[in-house]
Amino acid sequence: MTNQIDTNKLKQAEAASSLVKDMITSAIEQSAANTTLASEALKQASSEVAQIQTLISQVQSQLQTQSSSTSE
Repeated sequence: MTNQIDTNKLKQAEAASSLVKDMITSAIEQSAANTTLASEALKQASSEVAQIQTLISQVQSQLQTQSSSTSE
């Protein structure tokens, strides 16, 4: 059995990371004019980063499980 990577989860992580970049850029741009909006953008970015980490961890766990299964 060959190892399969869940590319859908990785594509979701990739898309979310692009959103995070935009949120951080927005926070930078808003930081001088509106700290409330900047803070909200950073909170949203932080939430997205957590979701990205979860997706990546799921793929890593899947790979480790497959690796263990094939080595037995």
